[in-house]
Amino acid sequence: MKKRLISSYDEENDIFTGKVDGEKGFIADYGISDGVYLEINDSNLPTSVSIFNASEVLNISKSVLESSDVKIDIGCDELCFTFSMFIENLPVFSTRCRNHFGIPSINYQIDSNI
Repeated sequence: MKKRLISSYDEENDIFTGKVDGEKGFIADYGISDGVYLEINDSNLPTSVSIFNASEVLNISKSVLESSDVKIDIGCDELCFTFSMFIENLPVFSTRCRNHFGIPSINYQIDSNI
C-alpha cells in the first residue's frame, strides 16, 4: 500500500514530522525507537511519524532534514515491525522491533513523491 507523505522539519526544535496525506488525528502513539514515535488510527494503520531530536537520533545534519524528498517504509507481520526512512533516496534510519502495537500484516510506504 502506498500513500502520500507530507513532511516537515522544525529546525529550531529539531523535530521531524511526517503525516499521511488525508489522515486526521490518531488513536494511539507508540515509541518505536529512542525519539521515534508512530501514530496509528483506529484501524491500526500508521497516520504519522514524529522524531524528536531528529538530527541526533538520525545522525544527520539539519540541512538534510529540510529536504522534501522523504520516503518511509513500514513492514509488519504478527511478530515483527520494521521501519525504514530514506531522504533523497539515501537510507538514514532503520529499526526492527516486536510488533506489540496491534498493527496488522502490511507493507506500507509513505512517500513525498507520490
